[in-house]
Amino acid sequence: MAQHAHPPQLDSETLRRAMRAWTTGVTVVTAAHDGQQYGMTVNSFTSVSLEPPLVCVTLKRLTHTHELVEKSGEFSVTILSASQKELSSRFAGKHPQVANRFEGIPTTTLSIPAPLIEGGMAFFNCRVLSMYTVGENTLFVAEVVAAKGEGEGDPLVYHNRVYWKLEK
Repeated sequence: MAQHAHPPQLDSETLRRAMRAWTTGVTVVTAAHDGQQYGMTVNSFTSVSLEPPLVCVTLKRLTHTHELVEKSGEFSVTILSASQKELSSRFAGKHPQVANRFEGIPTTTLSIPAPLIEGGMAFFNCRVLSMYTVGENTLFVAEVVAAKGEGEGDPLVYHNRVYWKLEK
């Protein structure tokens, strides 16, 4: 009986380069708990089900946002518009001199305290149903308890480490 050799384990840099081919929208996921609020840029957000209304998001553990989502059991998602590139960079931590990422940013809320960023294309309030540890991250499956937006306008699109504009 022939033995099958296992292929060498894929290194993270090879995976990172290949994933650059995957085009995504850009969101900011926020959470609030016990007087604190944090947010981070996330592109690992997707709809899971319309009935019941479920989404999932993957957040890196050991981040402030992850900690507040875990403690509060809820989060908000803002889908960014093309005019919000700078906010994407800010909430991705590319401006370490900015202590409070929300400073000077107009926000609003729907039904939970986690802030939503005004000017976004769509907004979601979510209550966590399940959490799964996956590598260095946690996959949160959540029920959408409030949503707003029609998909109008130009989305912020990310492909191969660059922001792009969609054309019809």
